[in-house]
Amino acid sequence: MKNAFELLQQARRMPLVAILRGLEPTQAAEVGLALVQAGFRTLEVPLNRPGALDCIALLSQALPADVLVGGGTMLTIADVDAVHAAGGRLMVSPNCDTRVIAHAAGLGMLCAPGVATPTEAFAALQAGAHALKLFPSEMVGHGGLKALKSVLPAGTDFWPVGGITPDSMGAWIKAGATGFGIGSQLYAPGTSAAEVLERGRAYVAAWQTGTSAVQQGV
Repeated sequence: MKNAFELLQQARRMPLVAILRGLEPTQAAEVGLALVQAGFRTLEVPLNRPGALDCIALLSQALPADVLVGGGTMLTIADVDAVHAAGGRLMVSPNCDTRVIAHAAGLGMLCAPGVATPTEAFAALQAGAHALKLFPSEMVGHGGLKALKSVLPAGTDFWPVGGITPDSMGAWIKAGATGFGIGSQLYAPGTSAAEVLERGRAYVAAWQTGTSAVQQGV
């Protein structure tokens, strides 16, 4: 079993997190495989919809070993234990609860809690977070991300979440984003696997274009 550092290195190779809110167990495998085909390697199923744990278990079993699957909206230690038992190795939350972060980190899970302020960001890292979910990203903005990165340890991973589209990714990458969480613009209940594949490819292409532009200083 991979440790959290190895999981982070794995996620960094394609740091786009598919947020599959409302995913049905009957659709889990085909949607997951479509995302893998599109180039995604990290999938999150938020717990605040029925069937989430079943979906996490199904995805963990159906997808290749290099795909990281876990839970979102993980608010309690019990949530962490349930996701871990279902085979999930990713912990994502909308908030910064240091007890939950520390518990997930202790189980070897990759932890990406939600933060919006320096106080939350430093507390999350001290508790064992490996990446920081910038949420809600629209509220923090590009300037807020730049300010956060100027005071946090170099190399801190920031994944903006909330309203991310392929067209908006370039500006975020220039501001310092190192990945993204992508929700309803990628998947919503009723979205077919074929639609997920098409949308997923657009996000992967936008990520590759945006990171290439920053590397070239464009």
